[in-house]
This record gives sequence, C-alpha cells and structure tokens, in this order.
Amino acid sequence: MNPEHSPVNPTSQAGLRGPGIFLAQFMSAEAPFDTLANIAEWAASQGYKAIQLPTLGTQYIDLARAAESQEYCDELKAVCAKAGVEISELSTHLQGQLVAVHPAFDALFDDFAPTHLRGQPQARTEWAIEQLKLAARASQRLGLKAHATFSGALLWPYVYPWPQRPSGLVEQGFAELAKRWLPILDCFEEAGVDLCYEIHPGEDLHDGASFERFLEAVDHHPRAAILYDPSHLLLQQMDYLGFIDRYHARIRMFHVKDAEFRPDARSGVYGGYQGWVERPGRFRSLGDGQIDFKSIFSKLTQYDFSGWAVLEWECCLKDSAQGAAEGAAFIAQHMITKTQKAFDDFASVQSDEGFNRRLLGLPEA
Repeated sequence: MNPEHSPVNPTSQAGLRGPGIFLAQFMSAEAPFDTLANIAEWAASQGYKAIQLPTLGTQYIDLARAAESQEYCDELKAVCAKAGVEISELSTHLQGQLVAVHPAFDALFDDFAPTHLRGQPQARTEWAIEQLKLAARASQRLGLKAHATFSGALLWPYVYPWPQRPSGLVEQGFAELAKRWLPILDCFEEAGVDLCYEIHPGEDLHDGASFERFLEAVDHHPRAAILYDPSHLLLQQMDYLGFIDRYHARIRMFHVKDAEFRPDARSGVYGGYQGWVERPGRFRSLGDGQIDFKSIFSKLTQYDFSGWAVLEWECCLKDSAQGAAEGAAFIAQHMITKTQKAFDDFASVQSDEGFNRRLLGLPEA
C-alpha cells in the first residue's frame, strides 16, 4: 500500500480556507456559548469565518433532525450566515469513540452515551454507529464535504508490547474495527462526504502505521481519510511534516493546534501519570509551542489541500478566551494564496522542439 497514491477527493473545494474554530472546548450553558446563534456571532466577532460543530447532544445541532430535514439544515445555515460565519464540518469525535471500546474503558466512556444505554456496551456501540450514519446524511444536507471523528480503540491497552502480544491479536483487532466502520464508510460514500479520523493517542488510529493497517482492512475505502492535527504527532515525537508528504492524498481536514515536547530526567513520551502542566509533552495555544506552522501551511498549499484551517484550542496554561482571540489572526497570517505563475516567468523564452534540439546540439529531426 502506498498512501501517497490514494485517491484524491474529486468533490472538495479548491484551496485552503480559514480561519475556522472547533466549538467543543467552548460549549457552555452561559452566553455567548449557549446557543448556535450566540456562539456563531461570538466566533465572527473573534475573526473566524467558519465554525466546526460538535454533535453530541442538541445544543447547537439536532443530528437526527438534520439527517432528515433539509428545511432544518437550511435554517442552521441561515443562522450562521446571519452571524457572518459558515459551518466548516460536523464532529462526532465522542460518538466515534464509542464505535469501538475496550472493556477496560467501559465505565470511563459510558458518560458519552445516552443515560439509558450506560452499562450496555453492545447497545451503546449500535447507537454510536447509527449516530455516524446520521452524521453522513446531515453533512450531505448541509453541503459539507468532510466530517471529523475518532476511530475508537480495541487494541489501545496493548499499545506497548509487554506482556508480549499473542500472534494475530493486532490483525484480529483491526479486522473487527474495519467490520464496524465499513458500513459507516459506505454511508459516507453515498453522501459524498469524506470521513476524517483524527490521528490521536487513545485511538487505534494513532499514527501513520496504524492508519495504514486500517486502510488495508477497509480495502482502501475512498472515504477513509485523515484529520491532520500536528500536536498529536509532535507529542509522539513523529515527523509531522514528513507525515504530510506521505499521507497528503488522504489528509482532508486540518486542526491547527500547537504543542511542545521538553523531555527531562523524570519522564518522556508517556508522561509519568502527571498532569498536563507537569508533562514533558503539553498542548499549547497557537504560537506558544514548537509546531512549525509556516512549513505546515506551505506543504498543505504545495499539495493543493482543499479544506478549512480550524483552530482547536487546548492549552494547559492560557485561558480559552485569550487563545481564541489570538487564534484567528494567527491562522490568517499563515494562510497562503497559491501562485498561478512561476516567479521567473518574466525571463521565459519561446521554444519549440526544433529550437530545443539546436540548444542540445542535436541534428534536426
């Protein structure tokens, strides 16, 4: 499998767009974060052009209603347009997590499910799968081209190979993961929407190698795509720029999030069970970490990435209001309008095959 040669989404809009903002970390019962209309106006006032909507619950969007009603979807878009923003994508990160949950995490992830399903892992999984299918249809009605989610994890307790993993365990885990996701991917294919897995520790799809395993297991499904967030790659000490070179054909969403990794004598990548402030690897507000965003935006432009540059604010030090206020300008400053001509076109000369042959000292054809 060569991920560089994976099919490019033919329906995506041309060019990198932004700035957008993911709203999950800002949801609140208090204004201006309490309703879609209020938070859309707030986002516009901060300089954002788009909002990425979480879909767990009905605070900003009723997913089931959006999947069935074009009128409702048109109303949602009108609310956003009135505020001066548009919807970039929907997110089912938490529902996607529940598509595959190892029993060790049942109690911890039960809070993501409706109350009546807690303590019922099979029913919870079936609900999560239906949520993703609703999201495909809702995205289609909203005219969206990409969707954000998590893969869930059956193998995460075995991520470190001690005790030794029995032969076939990893293959069986990815076969089961693919079995659960293939019907969902087919729904997204019918809807004309890319399903973008955030590559994230805690998920079975947490790096390039695990994404490749999944891609093989789903027979290189054309809608199996990547939500690129460099912060999660930096904290694993991966080459997050080389990641774009290798997987650019499958990268169809982009979270703009910063991070830093400063190993010391006490702990490293695993963090020593410390809180976020004490860990060597920490998420930071844009510009406060180590991510080389100039190179990221350059590479995405080079590979004709078509999608939104969306701030995901997560920082262990800076307040969310300050992070959001600074984020729009930061993204805007990194946006690149791709040139339509070579910089040295002014010095170009007219040519034909005969002229080129003479320059090479070859006889006339």
